[in-house]
Order: sequence, then structure tokens, then C-alpha cells
Amino acid sequence: MTSILRTSSIKGALSWVVMLICSVTLLASLTISTLQDISFQKKKLIDQLHAYANIIAFNSVPGLILDDAETEDSRLKSFAAVEILHNIHIYKLTAETSELSFFSSYNRNEIGPHPTQFARVGDLSQPHFDGDIIEIAKAVEFEGKKIGYIYIRASLAELNKYMQSRILFDLLIALIALIGAYFISRRLQKRFTAPIETLLTIVQKVTKEKNYSIRVPATEIEELHMLGRAINNMMDRIEQQINKVQAAEQEIRQLNQSLEQKINERTVALKSSNQDLLNTLETLHQYQSQIVETEKMASLGQMVAGVAHEVNTPIGLGVTASTLMQDKLADIQKSFDEKKLTSSQLAKFLTDSKENLGIIYRNLERAASLIRSFKQVAVDQSNENRRQFNMLQLMNEVLLSLRPNLKKTQHEVVIDCDPKLDIDSKPGPVNQILINLIMNSLIHAFEHIEHGTITITVRVELNRCFINYRDNGAGVPEHIKKRIFDPFVTTKRGEGGSGLGMHLVYNLVTQALNGKISLESTLGNGVDIQIDFPVIIKSSTAQNM
Repeated sequence: MTSILRTSSIKGALSWVVMLICSVTLLASLTISTLQDISFQKKKLIDQLHAYANIIAFNSVPGLILDDAETEDSRLKSFAAVEILHNIHIYKLTAETSELSFFSSYNRNEIGPHPTQFARVGDLSQPHFDGDIIEIAKAVEFEGKKIGYIYIRASLAELNKYMQSRILFDLLIALIALIGAYFISRRLQKRFTAPIETLLTIVQKVTKEKNYSIRVPATEIEELHMLGRAINNMMDRIEQQINKVQAAEQEIRQLNQSLEQKINERTVALKSSNQDLLNTLETLHQYQSQIVETEKMASLGQMVAGVAHEVNTPIGLGVTASTLMQDKLADIQKSFDEKKLTSSQLAKFLTDSKENLGIIYRNLERAASLIRSFKQVAVDQSNENRRQFNMLQLMNEVLLSLRPNLKKTQHEVVIDCDPKLDIDSKPGPVNQILINLIMNSLIHAFEHIEHGTITITVRVELNRCFINYRDNGAGVPEHIKKRIFDPFVTTKRGEGGSGLGMHLVYNLVTQALNGKISLESTLGNGVDIQIDFPVIIKSSTAQNM
């Protein structure tokens, strides 16, 4: 409904609202009424069949006891007047064997016989619906004992026909009601939209002719009358403002004449200042490359801190396990020297030693794995040579180097990349780009966010690698977004921010990788960074793509 109101005229919106309300109300009421009626008719049919079953069961008791099937056959023929009944079976229960046997039946002429249902009659105490057929069964009892079963198979055709006619009747009522609602809404339009159209005509005329002396006439609708008065007051103020503007323009003309001389004087001074600024800018460009290299080394230093933090944990566990093992070995040595060593002490020592050696081995392996990963990241950071590498493995190594920063937060990094994607490019710049983007999100985008999400998607098409970097952080202000890749642009001025992170990313993408980068962002909706650069794809990888 919101879309209708936003794109339609008031006339159309009013019609749609009235029609929508009528349709929903009518549909709900008719649906509830129809469902209740159908449920009632179904229950009525079930009660009717139960009544027939009770009558047949009562009348069949003498026949079952006396084993008089012919009498029951003739009695069941009286149900030919009941059109819904297709088949009636009477089964006799043999007391000695507890087995059922066919006793008597009624089959409607146009339907014919129906197979016996010995195995099912015990489960048909509740009606069973199958398409257009309903089945029920009832036990025949005499003096508290079961002597047989009554099985009834009836048609649902009349009930289904009633349901169809009821639905068609409801649809007819709904159509008539909607037609009535439509004509009512048309009459309502004239009362509410005519004054609005008059108001719109006046506003368009004022806009086209710039004639602010026109006034809106009064209307019978209070809200529109108040709106007209507000527009008339606005016209009065616009006329007054125009007069003031004309007077101000005359004054400005006089001031401009005096300002021209002052501008000429200032122009000479600005030329001299511009030359000084050009000299200063040249000096800044010389220092820029030095500062960018400093940023790279700072990132490498951050990674080294991560190495120390991550490797310290497994090594510490290994040292603890070895110290414990030394203490236990001293105890065993003492018991051995004193000839007090028992087999149980030795067995316990061996078990504890195996456990501690396992701890030492696993943690040393973990430390070695971490060092290998960090070594590869460090090599890539300081190397801009081309080589073949796995993209997912590189990104995982980057995340590993940033783990100390990520562990302090509840933020999540999601990577969408083909595990088999092997490319030939420069891993060093790619490494630096990912580190700077992730750190930028942690420092800036998630400053006031507890649970942030970073999504990195990688795909390859036509020998170009496309990296989509997104976060759901604070976003970038419009005045910053236009200059985001310029040097020394930061929102953390005076708080340690250098403003070179995104400038470094831009240089790495465009110069080191010979690629392109773009950024889209709105305040409060995170950032979306698109990066693409040329690569050489391994043949097996290309086939998998």
C-alpha cells in the first residue's frame, strides 16, 4: 500500500485504500464464514453416518447371533434410498479364533461391490477421508462383548458440490461488494480532491508566472482551509522578501564597484602566496613516499607483535608441561635411588609423561605452524615480486597476523573465495591492501559498534581478479568520501591517525597491481569497496571457474 500511495495521485490512493480495506474485511469475513459452514456440514455428515452405523449395528445383533445373513441382506437393501451410501459390510467376529469373516453387505447398483476391510475396521473408529470417499466402522456388541463390525463407505460428492457452490456464492457477494465500494470511493474523491486540485492549480500558476499576488480561496475542509491560509501567508512574506532583495541588489551593485579595486590589490598578494604554496607542496610530495614506506613498516611491526602474542601461548603451555614432567621425573628418580619405586608409580609416570609429551609436541607444532604462516606474510609484505599463490591461503594468513587485533573485539570477518583459486600476481601488495582495509574498519568503521561484520568476496573473470570488500560500520561522511584516497585525509586528526592508510591502498592497487579501485558509502551504512586488477590464472583453476 505504501508503494501505491507514493506513486499514485490522491484520487487513485483514496480509491485503492477504500478498495483494499473492503477487500481485506470482506475476504476475512467470507473465509471465516465459509470455513465454519464447511466444518459444520462435514460434522453433520459424520454424525449422520455414525447414526446409520448405530442403527445397522443394533439391528444386526439378532442376525449375527442366529447366523441369519439373508435377513441382514434384505434389511440392508432398505438403505438404497440413502444416495450417499455406496457400500455397507457386516463382519462377524468368531469368539474362539478372534478372526473376522464376511457376513452380509449392501452395494449400490451403480457402484458395485467393494473389497473386504478386515485389517482396517479396527482403525476406523474415526472417519477416514480419501478423495471423494469417507469410511467409518463401528463394533457390534452384545452383552458387553464384540460380536462383529459394521463398515460403511459413503460418498462426499454432495458435500464437495455444496462447498463449490458456497465458494462461488461468496465470490459473487465479494464482487458485488467491491463494485459498491468502488462507486462509494468515487463519490468520496470529489469531496476531498476538488479543493486540492484548485490549490494545485494556483500553486502551478504562481510557479509559472511568478505572480505572488494570487491568493487561495477558502474551502469547507478545515485542514485544506488551514493549508490555504498558510500558503497565502507565505505569498505575503515572499512579496516582502522580493522587495527587500531588490533593495539589497542595488546596494550590492554599489559595493561591487568598491570591491573591484580591493580584489585587484589582493590578486597581487595571492600570486605571491601561491608561489610559496607550490614550493611547500613540492616538499610535501618528497616526504609523502617516505611516510608511505613508514606506514608499511608500521604494519610489519604490528604483525611482529602478533607473532609474539600468538606464539607465546603454545610455547608457554609447552614450558609448563616440561616443568611438570621434570618435577615428576625428579620424584621417580628419588624413589628409584631409595629403591622404593613401585610398578604403579612407574606406570603412572609413563602415563603422565606420555600426556605431557603430547602437550609439548602439539604446542610446538602449533608454534611452528604459526611461525611458518607469519614468515610467509612477512615475506609477502616486504616483497613486490610476482609469484603464484593461493588466494584463500593468503587471506587466511593475513587474518592470522591480525588475530591479536580481532581477538579483542566481537567483530567477524567472512571470506567468500574458491579454495582452489590459484593466481599469478604480487602477493605483497594484496597482503598490504587487505591489512590496511581491515585495520581501517576496526579503527574507524567499528569505533562505536560491538558486533561488526566484514565480508570479503573474491572472483576471477577474463584474467582479472575482483575483490569486493564490505563492512556494516559507520560509513564515510560525504565530505570525506570525495577525498578518501587523498593523502592525509582522516577522521582521527589529533588522535594518532595519519590519513595515509587509504592513500597507500590506492597506490598499491593502481601502481603496484596496475588495477582500479572505487568506494561507495553512505553515513551509517558501512562501505563497499570494489578492487580489480589483472592476473594470470593457472589452467586447472580456470577450468574449475
